[in-house]
Amino acid sequence: MTELVDPEDPAAGLAAVVALRRLADRLEDSQVEQAMRAGWSWSDVAEVLGVTRQAVHKKHAKRLIAAGVALRRR
Repeated sequence: MTELVDPEDPAAGLAAVVALRRLADRLEDSQVEQAMRAGWSWSDVAEVLGVTRQAVHKKHAKRLIAAGVALRRR
């Protein structure tokens, strides 16, 4: 197996962490939007993500509204 990051280079390792966080954020945004378009509630999404309903709403509501997603109330 080929090493993706030189274990002796902290800068490369930290850059990989940043890249993974950005990828995870984009994936979360996409999947939350897909779930909400499919009629999921904030509570449904929060349960799967392992966070509170309020946390999901705070993080995603404005973006989803701007994208034209019809959001459920509770």
